[in-house]
Amino acid sequence: MFLLAQVLVGLVALIHLYILWLEMFAWTTRGPKTFRSLRPELFEPTKVLAANQGLYNGFLAAGLVWALLIADPAWHRYVASFFLGCVAVAGLYGAATAGRRILLVQTGPALLALAAVWLA
Repeated sequence: MFLLAQVLVGLVALIHLYILWLEMFAWTTRGPKTFRSLRPELFEPTKVLAANQGLYNGFLAAGLVWALLIADPAWHRYVASFFLGCVAVAGLYGAATAGRRILLVQTGPALLALAAVWLA
C-alpha cells in the first residue's frame, strides 16, 4: 500500500506540474484547447493571471515532491496530507466556480492519494 500511496502522490504532483506548465507557459497556445468554455479572446488579456495560478500549482507540486522525499513515516503522512488536502480543496472550489471536470482531474486523484497515504 505504501508504494501505491507514493505513486498516487507522485501522480498528483505530475498533474500540478503540467498545470504549472499550461498556465505559465502555454496559456495562449494550449489553454484555449484545454479550457474550451472560455472565449478565445480572453486568453491573451488573462495571461499574467494564469501565470500566477500556475505558480501556485507549482508550489503544490513542490510540496508533494517534498513529501515523497521525507523518510520519517509520520512526517511523510503529515506533509503529504497537508498538500493533498490543499489540492482537494482547490479542486472543489474550482469545480464549483470554473467547471465540474476539475473534480475528475484534480480533486479525485488528490482524494485517492490521501486515502492511500492514510491506509499505508
